[in-house]
Amino acid sequence: MKLLLTGATGFIGRHVLTRLRECDGVEIGILTRRSNVAPVGVTEIVDDIGNEALDWHALGCPDVVLHLAWGGLPNYRSPRHFDEAQRHSTFLRRLAAQGLPRLICAGTCYEYGMRQGCLAEHEVTDPANSYGLGKDVLRRQLALDTPNTQLLWTRFFYLYGNGQAPTSLYSQVCAAIDRGDSVFRMSGGEQLRDFLPVTRAADHLVRLALDPRQTGIFNIASGEPISIRRLVETWFADAGHSIRLELGHYPYPDWEPFAFWASTAKLTAALART
Repeated sequence: MKLLLTGATGFIGRHVLTRLRECDGVEIGILTRRSNVAPVGVTEIVDDIGNEALDWHALGCPDVVLHLAWGGLPNYRSPRHFDEAQRHSTFLRRLAAQGLPRLICAGTCYEYGMRQGCLAEHEVTDPANSYGLGKDVLRRQLALDTPNTQLLWTRFFYLYGNGQAPTSLYSQVCAAIDRGDSVFRMSGGEQLRDFLPVTRAADHLVRLALDPRQTGIFNIASGEPISIRRLVETWFADAGHSIRLELGHYPYPDWEPFAFWASTAKLTAALART
């Protein structure tokens, strides 16, 4: 199987590439704008998805494209996400029209919008920020315009781990531990979220991507709600670091629901078959 990965140098992509290299029978290529970033045994194609000459044949006619590339993060409300949706749609629809058999794309839990509670894949999307809307637009365009390409869409909830942006909660906790801080400022911490280590998310994604029976939409998450306060306390405790939480220093975000997490019944059933 020939698989092309985009976004291989990003937070999720680096872990996905590591997991792919553990798989037998997979010829891996990456599409990147920077040269000399591919590890040994991985084919590197240096180009940009905005290049109209970049097509399925120029990419080596891969059997599978695992598309993780996306710009504009971690600013979820940037209007840039609308431009990203159009750029990625043009690129991916071109590959599909030229014969790409299978496409796996990264979506987001923000496609669900301001819904509370347990969120399942069959729910109607209603995004409330630019990032969620950009991803939802891309998914809808691909579903309509790539009828001959098998499409799998994955909605990531909250991932954490090495290589995450410095502004992320996990990275801020790690930085506080490294500095030996005695106080950690945060929101009230009672909001409920669904967190999953990025290494586990990468494993789930690779297993779905390499199984041609898996199509449609999948939540990639733990399926277990946890309060931000409890999560932060756990991270500090696991590191053996005693710290005082200054709760309520930051307001709760007004662009995401107070309590939401994923239904993972569909994911669990699919992984049991891979």
